[in-house]
Amino acid sequence: MRLQQSKEQLLDAYRQMKTIREFEERLHREIMTGEIAGFTHLYSGQEAVAVGVCQHLDSEDLIVSTHRGHGHCIAKGCDVIDMMAEIYGRQTGLGKGKGGSMHIADFDKGMLGANGVVGAGGPLAVGAALSAKLDGRGRVGICFAGEGSINQGAVFEAMNMAKVINAPAVFAIEINGYSEHTGASYSVGGIDIANRTAGFGLKTVETDGCDYHAVYDAMAELLDHARAGNGPCAAVFRTTRFFGHFEGDPQKYRARDEVKQHRLERDCLKTFRARVVPVCGISETELDAIDADVLALIDAAVDRARAAPATPIEEMEADVYVSYQQDQP
Repeated sequence: MRLQQSKEQLLDAYRQMKTIREFEERLHREIMTGEIAGFTHLYSGQEAVAVGVCQHLDSEDLIVSTHRGHGHCIAKGCDVIDMMAEIYGRQTGLGKGKGGSMHIADFDKGMLGANGVVGAGGPLAVGAALSAKLDGRGRVGICFAGEGSINQGAVFEAMNMAKVINAPAVFAIEINGYSEHTGASYSVGGIDIANRTAGFGLKTVETDGCDYHAVYDAMAELLDHARAGNGPCAAVFRTTRFFGHFEGDPQKYRARDEVKQHRLERDCLKTFRARVVPVCGISETELDAIDADVLALIDAAVDRARAAPATPIEEMEADVYVSYQQDQP
């Protein structure tokens, strides 16, 4: 670890990662009940990236997420109870139940939204970064993206524009091995994605996305660069997902026992525990207590979501479209 974090910071990071993991693992089970509508893309396995990035941010910094966005939301401080209600389509959800899994947003937390369009977050994040540059308060715009987005023209244009206007934009690229169902080795020409981002003139760091401390340190370096007015940058995180592209994906494209092996060898929660317990004054008992707290929180989130009222049909179009009322003569 290049940067020393306090015990309290490390415990908070573990709590965030554990909350994301249990939120997703519980959704994996709840979706089987048929109570949750729409597509759901789970983030289990990638928790170290979301938390390692967002531990550096506050509500003034702006992030743009992807269709696999629950982890980014939780790491940015979105309320877990309200998130679960949103996924259940309840009126008490962050978007009043209208956005569901792929469109969670909370502007008060600097979370500009998940996005169902691959690569669409790049231009939005650069716009956020431009606003940060203009107000001069040292804020940044962060674009979370996967390898599928790296083949999208909108992302290329966003990276280029970020460099041209010297915007404090950070592209956090999570390489989990697959673009939907297609292996990156097939779908990404010139597989070295870090060289692609560097080719746009972006300061680029590549590191292990399954290691929280590696992510945290990489982001510290890049954010220092961006906040100081030195322009955009990118981080390439090699990680893995423990579930399919979407819930119900049979994952026939993955090697036999691949996920089982990754859960054994590349679990960021296990890596974190092994790292901090011997040297950071943190005990297994303290981490176990966090585990219990998180499970109780997720239980409460599901219970409250089930009990909350669904959004009435007559309110479905409210807050969705902007209405312009013309002055009458």
